[in-house]
Amino acid sequence: MKSDLSLNPLPGVLDESERAEFLLNVAGLVARLNNGVRIVDDISFSIKQGETFALLGESGCGKSMTALSLMRLLPDGIRVASGDIKLDEEDILALPEYAMRKVRGGQMAMIFQEPGLSLNPVMTVGDQIAEALKLHQKLRAEEIRPRCVELLEQVGISDAPRRANEYPFQLSGGMKQRVMIAMALAGQPKMLIADEPTTALDVTIQAQVLKLLRDTQQKTGMALLLITHDLGVVAQMAHQVGVMYAGQIIEQAPREQLFTRPAHPYTQKLFAALPDAGRSGQPLAAIPGNVPPLGASLSACRFAPRCDKAWSLCHDQAPEWTQLENGQGVRCHLYTAQMGSEKSNLKVSLSPEPSTASGEAAEEVGRDSSLLQVENLQVHFPIHKGILQRTVGHVKAVDGVSMNIPAGRTLALVGESGCGKTTVGKALLQLITPTAGSVRFAGHELIGISTRQLRKQRAGMQMIFQDPYASLNPKMRVAEILQEGMDALSIANNSDERQRRIDELLEQVGLEKASKWRYPHEFSGGQRQRIAIARVLAVNPNLLICDEPTSALDVSVQAQILNLLKSLQQQLGLSYLFISHNLAVVEYLAHEVYVMYLGRIVERGTVEEVLHAPKHPYTQALLSAVPRIDGQGMKTVRLAGETPSPSNPPQGCHFHTRCAHAMTECREVYPRETIITATHRVHCHLAAE
Repeated sequence: MKSDLSLNPLPGVLDESERAEFLLNVAGLVARLNNGVRIVDDISFSIKQGETFALLGESGCGKSMTALSLMRLLPDGIRVASGDIKLDEEDILALPEYAMRKVRGGQMAMIFQEPGLSLNPVMTVGDQIAEALKLHQKLRAEEIRPRCVELLEQVGISDAPRRANEYPFQLSGGMKQRVMIAMALAGQPKMLIADEPTTALDVTIQAQVLKLLRDTQQKTGMALLLITHDLGVVAQMAHQVGVMYAGQIIEQAPREQLFTRPAHPYTQKLFAALPDAGRSGQPLAAIPGNVPPLGASLSACRFAPRCDKAWSLCHDQAPEWTQLENGQGVRCHLYTAQMGSEKSNLKVSLSPEPSTASGEAAEEVGRDSSLLQVENLQVHFPIHKGILQRTVGHVKAVDGVSMNIPAGRTLALVGESGCGKTTVGKALLQLITPTAGSVRFAGHELIGISTRQLRKQRAGMQMIFQDPYASLNPKMRVAEILQEGMDALSIANNSDERQRRIDELLEQVGLEKASKWRYPHEFSGGQRQRIAIARVLAVNPNLLICDEPTSALDVSVQAQILNLLKSLQQQLGLSYLFISHNLAVVEYLAHEVYVMYLGRIVERGTVEEVLHAPKHPYTQALLSAVPRIDGQGMKTVRLAGETPSPSNPPQGCHFHTRCAHAMTECREVYPRETIITATHRVHCHLAAE
């Protein structure tokens, strides 16, 4: 296999006849800090009209900076140092700024990762879309408003004329993301850059957003640069895939080739880190270490410190680009001419080695002993109106939830945003006062007890929050953060004993003892989540309530946290209430699954029963919306409309307004619980029949 760069060009470096086919050509793109440090290092790729190119990789590898370089929107202190960017044969880097303003939104548009920060909070949704139309479309004044409404309808927002007059804070996260897409499509761009467009969305909203992008491509021939770390989304959307690491593209291939035979060790490890039920008895193949920081040495392979196949050459010399067969290319010494004979013997293993720890311990620890018993839990928030603030109704966030969690077991609570999952978790800890019901922890009733009694019980129940950075005090060192809970609950006898306990905790969650003197901002996202886990373990809990603890993490970091949670359960016999909308994570970690919709549990059972033989139409819709890397799965079920408001739930079955199988009975009577098996139960009239 030749490795000479003159014979094996970088992906995207094409001759003139080949360039004509492509809408976007990026060659040798380098973006630097003012001090010379490279953020984006020699990136090259090309995208055809109507094609999707996915840029895949961990946080911090330069994906978003690549996108901002294409749009010429780099923040202060970063500049494009060299390279070519050509959009439809027009040199983007040579354009003056006044001409670039016409390109942005008109020929090349971008959907940003966080719509809440990208939308103007003091302008209505309609005015923000109208602004894009005025800049890029030659429409008369009376045509702009109808076009705004049409765009909102096109992106699947119901009651568009009313929504156009609303402000961003009045919209859900999924609706704000769709408004961002409507704004991007307003200029009818030839090229759309989507930067993590579905990261914070539920699987059902994610499916709607991805379908909208595909439909738009089919109608207009628009090219799409999709930036993501979700392999399932890549499998569903991409034609070509570039895997990025530490500022470089280290592998590029057609989607089918990459998913069947990933070449680079980093790509192989990303696949091996994916959770699924088949690996529930094994640790996931997490990638040790982190992406190298800015300014790290560029003279060797950047992945070598984390690669189990690295040898001396990898630590001494940077690998060249090697073109493989079927359009696949890779930047790795394993594929150079000198290693050609050994390369053919490489095996792609997507499964980690079997665990040496016994997974049966957690399966059997106190299976019949209930640690937490919840009966008919209700949390209703009053709605006040008028000068006298009279109560005119209630938001029924949680409306009659019952559950039972034995010691050493994991119960997963799944559902769309706004269904009440987090409210359940906070109500169990009495962080929100329940309206009614019973919560018994280790045989003690928690509702109605005094603050002093509750403080004694709180040590046994702790919560891991979704965003570790927001939940850790930025002004406190790690040692102070861990000691705070021990001081409040009088754990350990003296300062020396507490410091020994802090060292043990850090070692337990895989961090160095010396890190206790650092502040939260000095750690990566995965390390901060480990600190958050160490903080809750400091008070010796029996039950952890995990609220989306891996939703914002890369797949490799997610694997580290899941391995940690599983090993802690085996070692300490911990119980988990795992709140998530990531069904792959649920399938890997949980024993039982409860599906929640509009404040109520609509289906519950073991992982095998609920995720492989769902009976409720809502559960079926959730599962069908999950993108899978093997292309298999259930037939897609599209949910009509949006989740109704919990302040005014529909009469009868709450799901009937979105259910394709709804009958007259569904609109009139809430379904009773139907027993499928001893462990599998569902609230649905269809199941009763």
